[in-house]
Amino acid sequence: MRRCVRGVLLLSLLGCVSLLGCERRPDGSAAESEKAALGAGKDEVPSDAPAPAPAPTPTPVKVELREPAMGTTVVFVAFTHEAIGESEARRALQAGLEEIRRLEGLMSTFRPDTELSRANANAGRFSPISPDTVEVIDKSLWAGKLSDGRFDITFHTLGDLWKFGSVAEPNPVPPSREEAARRASLLDYRLVELDREGGRVKVPAGRAIDLGGIAKGYAVDRAVAVLREHGLRDFLVQAGGDLYGAGRKPDGSPWVSGVQDPRGGKGEYFATLPLEDHAFSTAGDYARSFIYEGRRYHHIIDPKTGYPATACRSVTVWAPTALLADAIDDAVFILGPERGLELVESLDGVGALIVDADNRVWTSRRLQGKVRQLRPPTAGI
Repeated sequence: MRRCVRGVLLLSLLGCVSLLGCERRPDGSAAESEKAALGAGKDEVPSDAPAPAPAPTPTPVKVELREPAMGTTVVFVAFTHEAIGESEARRALQAGLEEIRRLEGLMSTFRPDTELSRANANAGRFSPISPDTVEVIDKSLWAGKLSDGRFDITFHTLGDLWKFGSVAEPNPVPPSREEAARRASLLDYRLVELDREGGRVKVPAGRAIDLGGIAKGYAVDRAVAVLREHGLRDFLVQAGGDLYGAGRKPDGSPWVSGVQDPRGGKGEYFATLPLEDHAFSTAGDYARSFIYEGRRYHHIIDPKTGYPATACRSVTVWAPTALLADAIDDAVFILGPERGLELVESLDGVGALIVDADNRVWTSRRLQGKVRQLRPPTAGI
């Protein structure tokens, strides 16, 4: 159940002019030693002379990096400043990408060699995991409790119940509601045992866990930390529908991200949202979906039914961290606009923009005055 979807201090050194003291002769006249320092035979510099012009400040340079990782395209955009040149900035972005790929090597369920895949294969027994995976599972269990189980990492137990179109399955059809309900009855995040201090996890027997609903957000946060450690101040990190904007652009304006029109074409936005040291994550029913007999079926599955949630078309969450935004957007989508906004308003620094199943737009209190709606969302199935 996850998305694929889908916006100087310039230090100038002012020269210091040191005035040389005037020495007194025995007759009381001043020895103009400063003239010798400035050049014999030259007049003294008038006290009202203009100060030297400040050294020219470097023009910020935009640096970008786009590479595949975590099943999507990871995008980095940054600006240089007086202490970080272009080559240093490029090294910082590469380090951020390497951090994301390192985390993918820990938490992917598409690769059999990751520690999460090994934990699933060892279901019913404890398996060792790294501190990063401990933290993500810990936050996942917190999100499950917060959302009354609407965010549930044991959803991987559904396995291949749902297919959303591939070379092997070009014309998917929905499973029976009976089979979906049977599989859904096995889901329960509370059965996952996490030994935080011991660095290990026990996946319940007969189940499997998946961190796809939160791992990209965590990876974005870690990449942000790496970029800051390298001295970058103004940058954007994006992994699929998860973004973080740090600082501002050189003209002083904030980073701005477009909100995808759920029924529009790719890259068609119905609203924009500024990001300044904040994250943004969107869950939508349009990314991995298919139409069958006039109805849309998508990848955001309600753990209570085993079928796609029906209350929303898209949910965009604005939060202090990408991990929090990533965990909450699916839960809000499944809960629906009214209960979802209650959840959002209960969290510090969190806001949401929701397009419900009837194409109405809901805006949380913290985003009122921040969101710019360009037009109504497009109608359609």
